[in-house]
Amino acid sequence: MIYITKINDQKVLINADLIEYVESTPDTVITMTTGRKVVAKESIEELVDLTIAYKRKIFTFPA
Repeated sequence: MIYITKINDQKVLINADLIEYVESTPDTVITMTTGRKVVAKESIEELVDLTIAYKRKIFTFPA
């Protein structure tokens, strides 16, 4: 799950595994595999960074 900021400044968690694609129109529109669309303040690059950080966190095993 990653935190994003909706266009109305509301912080929400979305399941990064359900992101189908992201468009910049110029707002950032996240389309989920469910068909739901979410407009976010974060840029595409920021969403990529958030998703990578999330994946690293869940797939990193303690040494």
